Amino acid sequence: MRFTLGVDEAGRGPLAGPVAVGVVAVAEGFDVAKEFPGVKDSKKLSGNKREKLFEMLEARVAKGDARYRVELESAGTIDQKGIVEAVRRATGRGVRELAPDTALVHIQLDGALRAPDEYAQEIIIKGDERIPLISLASIAAKVMRDRAMLMLANEYPQYGFELHKGYGTKLHYEMLKKYGLCAIHRRSFIHLDSRD
Repeated sequence: MRFTLGVDEAGRGPLAGPVAVGVVAVAEGFDVAKEFPGVKDSKKLSGNKREKLFEMLEARVAKGDARYRVELESAGTIDQKGIVEAVRRATGRGVRELAPDTALVHIQLDGALRAPDEYAQEIIIKGDERIPLISLASIAAKVMRDRAMLMLANEYPQYGFELHKGYGTKLHYEMLKKYGLCAIHRRSFIHLDSRD
C-alpha cells in the first residue's frame, strides 16, 4: 500500500517554547476533506475546533486509518542552530518515523518545508490552506505545541504562557521586562529595549 504524508509546522514565530512539526500519514486515496469536515489551516480555526479535529485524528489512528507524529525542537536548539535548521531536524525525524520505506510514500509539505532528499515530495505554497492533509498536519502540530506550552506554563507561571503560548503579545513583553528571560525563551528572537 502506498501512503501520502502531509507536513506542516506550528510555532515558528514565538519568543518562547519549542517549534513543532506535524506529520500525518494516510493511505493513498484517503479523502481527508470528507473524513474531517471543516478541516483547514490551524490558524483559521478556534482552539475548540482544533481539539475536535485532533480527537477525530486520534480516533482514525485507533482504527488504523491514519498515523501521525509531532516532533518538537527546543528553544535552545533554535538559538544554537537557527529556526530553519530546527524545523528541518524535526521534519526529518517525523517523516522517517512514519515512512521508513521511501519507495511507498509521497510527501506534501507546506511552503518552505523540505523532507529529507531521499523522499518523493511536493512543496505547496499555502499548502496549509489548499491541501486538507497538510491542514491536518498543521492542526496536529498546533494542538501538541499548545499542550506543551500549557505544561511549561506550570513550570514558569509568571509569564502567562497559557494565555499567549509564547507569542510576542503585549502581556508577554510586559512579563519579560518584569522578570527577564527564562530557560525556554528564544534568546535570538528577543530584543528588549532597555529605554522602556
